[in-house]
Amino acid sequence: MAEPRRSLPLDPQARAWTLAAAAACLLPLLLQLPGPLAVGLAAVSAMVGALSWWRRLPAPLRLALSLALVAVVLAQWRFSFGRDTGCALLAAMLALKPMELTNLRDARSLLGFALFAPFATFLLDQGPVSLVLGLAAALLALAAMLRLAELESGETATLRPRERLRRVGAMVAIGLPLALAVFWLFPRMATPLWGVPERAISRTGLSDTMRPGDWVDMMADDRPALRATFDGAAPPTSEMYWRGPVLWDYDGREWSASRWFSALPPAAVEHGPARYSYELEVEPTERRMLVALELPLAAPDGVHQGYDHTLSTRRPLTAITRWRMQSAAPTVFDTGLRPVLRQAALRLPEGFNPRTVALARQWRAEAGDGAQADAAIANRALAWIRGEFGYTLTTPLLGRHAVDEFLFEQKQGFCEHFSGAFVVLMRAAGVPSRVVTGYVGGYRNPFGDYWIVRNSDAHAWAEVWLPERGWVRVDPTAAVAPERIYDTIAERASRSPGGLQALAPVVDIGDWMRRGWNDLVLGFDAGRQQRLLHAFGAGDLGSRQLVLLFALVAGLALAAMLWMVARGERERDPVLRAWHRLGARYARLGLARHRHETASDWAARVVALRPRSAALLPLTARFSDWRYAPAQDGVRDLLRDLRAHRP
Repeated sequence: MAEPRRSLPLDPQARAWTLAAAAACLLPLLLQLPGPLAVGLAAVSAMVGALSWWRRLPAPLRLALSLALVAVVLAQWRFSFGRDTGCALLAAMLALKPMELTNLRDARSLLGFALFAPFATFLLDQGPVSLVLGLAAALLALAAMLRLAELESGETATLRPRERLRRVGAMVAIGLPLALAVFWLFPRMATPLWGVPERAISRTGLSDTMRPGDWVDMMADDRPALRATFDGAAPPTSEMYWRGPVLWDYDGREWSASRWFSALPPAAVEHGPARYSYELEVEPTERRMLVALELPLAAPDGVHQGYDHTLSTRRPLTAITRWRMQSAAPTVFDTGLRPVLRQAALRLPEGFNPRTVALARQWRAEAGDGAQADAAIANRALAWIRGEFGYTLTTPLLGRHAVDEFLFEQKQGFCEHFSGAFVVLMRAAGVPSRVVTGYVGGYRNPFGDYWIVRNSDAHAWAEVWLPERGWVRVDPTAAVAPERIYDTIAERASRSPGGLQALAPVVDIGDWMRRGWNDLVLGFDAGRQQRLLHAFGAGDLGSRQLVLLFALVAGLALAAMLWMVARGERERDPVLRAWHRLGARYARLGLARHRHETASDWAARVVALRPRSAALLPLTARFSDWRYAPAQDGVRDLLRDLRAHRP
């Protein structure tokens, strides 16, 4: 009994195409995983791929490798499950899958499984690089499947790699018009039909908690957190305080936001005359917190504004979002502080930081009571920080009395240390105060005339409450390291000599292109789809209009697909094309060749009915010799005679 075609062993060329396609599918997913894990999985994939050329590994060894790799992945994510863990497990399984690569069926199974990897990549990143790599991987996988089809059909003359890729590209091009019609015109829902699973570990971004040392990784992350485009003039960089979560509660180690304050209506504010209108493009953070330039005049649609003017979205920011806002610096901010709020702004845990508490009480006794006394205490603390403290990201882990250790022993730290210690000192002295987190500064991209605020611009400052003025911003970090506040890493790099300055335009152009991608593709939501024809003077498109427009364009796209398929099905070989035309000439006389007839049988039947067509017999024999035993000699003569022959 003949062996099933699906069990055919792979030849070296088919194996190479299959392994190359699987590696291409794995690459974009590896780029989204943590560096050490990605390198390890790449090494395992290369080792397994090399071993697959030699022999199939024993089942016990395959099982042991699989369990070991799964354990490593789960340990990397601390056994928490989410999108990160699932995608990492998929990458691990794909790295090990070539262990089973033996025959044609195994190769098709590997390619089918590998195609999940580029699609899983889009759960973690939707950037243009991921798209290009995913598209290249899909094309290579289709080319590998085409090679497997050649192997199964038994063809001995295989296509050259360039020709195989060209044919796959042509097949993809046939479906491209319909895919574009679906993307641009298929009616989109304003909210997703189902939720996307949470990531095991949230992306870098602001949190509603703060403890010394938690921000070190974020302040070393130079990726954009948001981009801002101002309608007119932008504020000075020194006034670009992007307000985020406000932290009220302190347990001796950690500052945290109070949900109780978010339920209260926004505090009364009198804004200054300088107002700024802008659009924020916010990168996904998996959280609900939204920042705004101090202070927003109103919350945009879909955003809640709490008592302390913090903004929170209704749904987690799992994708790039855009928000229109107006902001103005406050001149008076909640002068009528209610007793319960004042008590919350003075609360400190018992038994922590005795030296700080003693110093604050001494300052209070020396300053006395009243509004001027509170301001004098704040200025005295700033003068102390300015004269004796230094700024550094390299700090040791603090103990139980963290503020005491920072103020009296270490005297070096960054914004977390300065803002937290300053607020503890103020509260101990009887001055209502709180910690505010967010970003500060920004870098103007000259190519797009917009501002980039990076994760490394994350900052924490303080607010103290003074009679007749209300909440007043105090930035103790600026007292010791103003360059950290008013300059960003990008600005210092662009002004530095050497290679960094030369690369600044390249970085700017790259970010401008990424912003364009965000605007054209990732930011294309239901609202923008409804406004799709505004440029042509049309109004908003409703669901019915979108359906009709989609049906029209999709119908045209399908017609184009059918035309391209029909065009591609036309016989490319001139000899075969001439033979088919010859048969069509006889078919018009009622002598068409039947499906069961060979060329010689058909010619014999025609000559028997039309003896004057006797020249058809030798011509058919010449064609059969060329078709089944092709030779270069005589092809031109055969082509000429086929074209010239008439019934």
